[in-house]
Amino acid sequence: MATRSCLCVFLLLLAFQSTVIKATTNLPSPLCRPVLASTKENFQFAMNLHFYKAELFLRSTVGRGINDISPGLVEGPAPIGAALANLDNHTKKIVEESGLASIGHIRAIVDMLFLKSPVRVPQLDVRPEVYAKYFDVINATLKPPFNIYANTNSFLFAAVYASYFLKQFYAGILPSIVGNPERELAVGIALYEAASYGVIRSLLNDRANLTVPPYTFTVGNVTNVTAQIGNQLGRCGVKDEGLVVPLPLGAENRTTSNVIAADVNSLTYTRSALEILRILFISGNATRPGGVFPRGFEGTLYHRIIALKQS
Repeated sequence: MATRSCLCVFLLLLAFQSTVIKATTNLPSPLCRPVLASTKENFQFAMNLHFYKAELFLRSTVGRGINDISPGLVEGPAPIGAALANLDNHTKKIVEESGLASIGHIRAIVDMLFLKSPVRVPQLDVRPEVYAKYFDVINATLKPPFNIYANTNSFLFAAVYASYFLKQFYAGILPSIVGNPERELAVGIALYEAASYGVIRSLLNDRANLTVPPYTFTVGNVTNVTAQIGNQLGRCGVKDEGLVVPLPLGAENRTTSNVIAADVNSLTYTRSALEILRILFISGNATRPGGVFPRGFEGTLYHRIIALKQS
């Protein structure tokens, strides 16, 4: 009996050890692990992305910001360098609608978290030269500098990432959201942002073979470049792709078309708070503000990242 009991214990320990080893080998790099955060903290972090999308989309289409549409919802500095974009009417309507929806998302989060209005918005910098700096990351400085407001083809590159970061962040935090109402809200927003990303990415795909004035390269070319820039700044491998990929990277290895960027099983890529900060700051460092958010984010999660120096 004793021998059998010892054998059972030994087998259990062996199985446990192999499980631990397997789990350990599958752990992502510390640079790429999700930041431990509460449901409230994750929503507060996401609100910064909603602020950015709402302000960029609305000021670029109708010249108005969040407080012009929903007075008293937010407070804080106006974005630096906001301007009307030279968009075709079809694109303008789509971008405006998506910007208005972001205000609804902000209000829903404020109500869910019982936050006191107005909520503080971070300083945003949406000058053309800020976006032009992204190309410096891969030593592809353009002449004249890239101007997102110049035309529809240029603006869509900024627009698609405003939705993409929200989609990626919500996809990553969904498993950690606590509470049914909170989970329903997160799912509802995530699904909307996935659709918004898909629509804007489709607009880019429709223009894939058109040039981006005043340059000679095409929209399709630029999607490859911007994906490379985002992946390099994020520092966690491939989380974005261009509109055309090699056949081995296409869905089921049967197409080079890549309207929706996704992994080998066509599942959405996720990005953690650290990855998103690195990209939006254009610094590759989550604790070094810059880019679109020159003074960083609002919220306890961001300030803890700064305090703990989680770059």
